[in-house]
Amino acid sequence: MAVYTHVSAEEMGALLARFDVGTLLSAKGIAEGVENSNYLVEATGGRFILTLYEKRVDEADLPFFLALLDHLAEAGLPVPRALPARDGTQVQRVAGRPACLIEFLSGVSVSHPTPAQAHAAGAALGAMHTALRHFQLERPNALGPVDWRALAARCGADLDIIQPGLAARVAAELDWLAVHWPVGLPRAVIHADLFPDNVLMLDDRVTGVIDFYFACTEVRAWDLAVTHSAWAFSADGADYDPAIGEALVAGYESRFPLSAAEKAAFPALCRGAALRFLLTRAWDWLNTPADALVTRKDPLAFLRRLEFYAR
Repeated sequence: MAVYTHVSAEEMGALLARFDVGTLLSAKGIAEGVENSNYLVEATGGRFILTLYEKRVDEADLPFFLALLDHLAEAGLPVPRALPARDGTQVQRVAGRPACLIEFLSGVSVSHPTPAQAHAAGAALGAMHTALRHFQLERPNALGPVDWRALAARCGADLDIIQPGLAARVAAELDWLAVHWPVGLPRAVIHADLFPDNVLMLDDRVTGVIDFYFACTEVRAWDLAVTHSAWAFSADGADYDPAIGEALVAGYESRFPLSAAEKAAFPALCRGAALRFLLTRAWDWLNTPADALVTRKDPLAFLRRLEFYAR
């Protein structure tokens, strides 16, 4: 989450008038994340999240995301659905952007998960994969293995501004993954971004899984690899916690067991996950507007994860 597009009180009030949620009490921009503009909205009818979709989210993809959330909610998973306005439409326009008013889910994102919390998160991911086995829609992964080399090329020599030698290290990893990336593994719709800040918890219970805007059709086990890379390390990527990593995988397998082929491929999938987030963080680090209310995230935290997986 972040704020790139500013919404006036008048625009916010006009939006709420399209819904049966009462009148505006307050609205506050949310700085976490990097993809869309988000506001916490308090109305007389409750609390909501307003999301304005920025350039990285294609408006044409919104029906896929909304259908995905509706499907998961109908399966009993704690996901935030977009509310329909009085005319039945979910997608609105606010400040020139497509936007949705979204259910608010209780809970907090943990910054230092315990093994029990990691187990619960893994189980939630496994439950999601179970629920999506019969989901019929598909969406290509715009940030999958075939796209990483192009993204590295767009960053170019500027990678060395972040750290000397980073461009060469990225090029070497791209070459390694081109040879070792697994083929033939099961594919499905995945979350693709299940970081701790996208999981809401109360104690050791998952109360919400949010931010599905990278969801796509991809190697299913890569979703677990992304989650492992996000949960099992300190924020700076310097320290790996085996108890967290093992609990996460165990939780996942309690709901959706991995095949022998997926287990064998897991180290390479983790290297791919680390490289993907190294590259997108590097791009954002180099290109985030100076006046954006957004928290830039350190690309080197995922270089350190990559080096761990590459041992």
